[in-house]
Amino acid sequence: MIMDELARQVKESSIKLAAAGTEIKNKALARIAESINERKEEIIRANAEDLDRSEKENLPAPLLKRLKFDEVKIADVVDGIYSLINLEDPVGKTLLSTELDDGLELYKVTCPIGVIGVIFESRPDALVQISTLCLKSGNGVLLKGGSEARETNRILAEIIIDAAEEAGIPSKWAALLETRADVNDMLKMDRYIDLIIPRGSNDFVRYIMDNSRIPVMGHADGICHCYVDEDADLDMAVKIVVDSKTQYVAVCNAAETLLVHERVAPEFLPGLKKLLDSKKVKVVGCPKTRALIPVNPASDEDWKTEYLDYKLSVKVVSGLDEAVDHINAYGSGHTDSIVTRDREKAARFMDYVDSGNVFWNCSTRFSDGFRFGFGAEVGISTSKIHARGPVGLDGLVIYKYKLIGSGHIVEDYANRFRTFKHRNLNREFTL
Repeated sequence: MIMDELARQVKESSIKLAAAGTEIKNKALARIAESINERKEEIIRANAEDLDRSEKENLPAPLLKRLKFDEVKIADVVDGIYSLINLEDPVGKTLLSTELDDGLELYKVTCPIGVIGVIFESRPDALVQISTLCLKSGNGVLLKGGSEARETNRILAEIIIDAAEEAGIPSKWAALLETRADVNDMLKMDRYIDLIIPRGSNDFVRYIMDNSRIPVMGHADGICHCYVDEDADLDMAVKIVVDSKTQYVAVCNAAETLLVHERVAPEFLPGLKKLLDSKKVKVVGCPKTRALIPVNPASDEDWKTEYLDYKLSVKVVSGLDEAVDHINAYGSGHTDSIVTRDREKAARFMDYVDSGNVFWNCSTRFSDGFRFGFGAEVGISTSKIHARGPVGLDGLVIYKYKLIGSGHIVEDYANRFRTFKHRNLNREFTL
């Protein structure tokens, strides 16, 4: 099917979906969860094909790990769908209600964005999360996954689209794209597509931004930091750093750089290095780090690299200000954490680090839509637009202003026959 026609169909369906009630959307989500469980053997066989082909094509180990979609991951996405059902519908919320004048009432009410084009990496679970979040928030969606996951993506898209339609969702609300040419065509569809969410490298996100008139919500590199302050509980710091780095390395919220205050570095780094060695983490460091532990030198490129692997760069810093400056210079605006007992330092860190997620005394791995209670996420936005950080349901709606009058005209106000009152109604929108 020609891309223009496909996008037009999704756009038309999205308008109908925008008016769908909570009950029918939740019914569709439940049917999707049931269908995924019913057909999980087919899904696993399709994924085995992808894994086998990708291994022969020498796909890097971290990407193979992302690609694997076994019973455990299927159970996780199904749990995620049921948690999504239990979340409040983000559509139709009244954000503002003002009486402009007697009988003239203004309401600001949430509504779906429209059609969202999402280009995502090799994780099949991302397809499930993205499509179900779009469904719950009333958006049509065009899905373009990595070619390495093509068989898994095909069957998942088929299951999700068919199950939703069985439950009464308008047909053609979602579609799967498979080729690179489809991506380039998508970028030209500003008539039908309202937002593009690319998940990938900075260069890839920049390419999308430079080649489309459609608004882009950028989720680029995850260059995340942990800063261990001089006032840190060092036992706590070890647990947080190790979890941030090794709990799952092939994800954007894994720590890539460790910053350590020079006063605690001599005590902290040797013990941490032994633990990281036991987990096969390769460490590179600045000259001050290398004076304390035996590691290879870190280059300037290391500070701005998302490894997605068992590798960590370490820098010894003079204090909080240098740590913040380093993060703002080399970070990607994703997630950064400070470990300290000092509340004032934590507050300064959280105020001055220019990232979508700033944490105190906890792992960077908590930066996740499901863990935040958003019902998973379509991505983590490092942009400064209406949504930042993990983009869940609330990030997939916008709003419209609804004005109710009874024959009011502007001329009466221009001539000062009437005047505005602008009173807060504190009322939900209803007709």
